[in-house]
Amino acid sequence: MDLILLAWLRAQLGTTTDEHDLADRYARLHQGRAVVAEVLAERRAKLLAEPLRMTVDGVVTIDQSNNLAGLERQIAGLAELVAPDDPVAGEAGIDLVTAPLVPSRRTR
Repeated sequence: MDLILLAWLRAQLGTTTDEHDLADRYARLHQGRAVVAEVLAERRAKLLAEPLRMTVDGVVTIDQSNNLAGLERQIAGLAELVAPDDPVAGEAGIDLVTAPLVPSRRTR
């Protein structure tokens, strides 16, 4: 994983994300976009495992529903982003074309 891809991953996931964890995921998944999708899905699952809203009357109210909505928007918008390791358009389908060479008739 190169520095450009690491910078892109940190821009998507935040600077507190563990670099070694990102490198391990990239070694397994082989795509930056897949790494981001996996980390965001784990964050979403972690939020869903806990109550989204908790209220202690007169003391405190904690509401995580906006965080969940933000993660879901980020996951949905991931398809529109261009990752540094995405194939360039038109590059993936390059084929080798061969043509037989036939001697021409030379008449004088």
